[in-house]
Amino acid sequence: MKQQLFHSLAGKHIAFKELSTADTKEIHNYASDIEVSRFIGWSLMNSLDDTKKHIERMINREAAGTHLYASIVQKSTQEIVGTAMIFHFDHEANQAEIGYVFHRDHWGKGYGTECVALISDYAFETLNLHKLHASVVDANVGSARILEKNGYEVEGELRDHYFIDETYYNALLFGKIQTKKE
Repeated sequence: MKQQLFHSLAGKHIAFKELSTADTKEIHNYASDIEVSRFIGWSLMNSLDDTKKHIERMINREAAGTHLYASIVQKSTQEIVGTAMIFHFDHEANQAEIGYVFHRDHWGKGYGTECVALISDYAFETLNLHKLHASVVDANVGSARILEKNGYEVEGELRDHYFIDETYYNALLFGKIQTKKE
């Protein structure tokens, strides 16, 4: 039931829908882009088959109850423009990690900010989580800005935490605690 709710979230410009291998080609369009995959923690998808297997892994994780995933759809065109996720659930501490990735053609349009707002509202209001967190490569300024716009605060930094393309990058650790509505 909670998966269905996550898959049906909608904002002004974007909506979520269930991941499907039928969308492999659209997802491959951004999962195979080296600039998109550089800082997100996914391996670069070199073929449609790689992308289909990745989607199948995500669907299996969601079925196991360890992750929530959704394709992000631009409402005006119905085009898949990204993927949203909630994962690393800690049921004892009542928290989880969030993530998001967008096709490069849709960067800077406000979709990331809207996506994180949808994820956060769902996680706090429906899942009743106490805290959400995200880890961002410090060079990924756009992703950090999206989190800041949604009230996430930098809680720490791990020096030389990521090694990408023969370069070390720091990890910025962001967090947001649910504020109770009176």
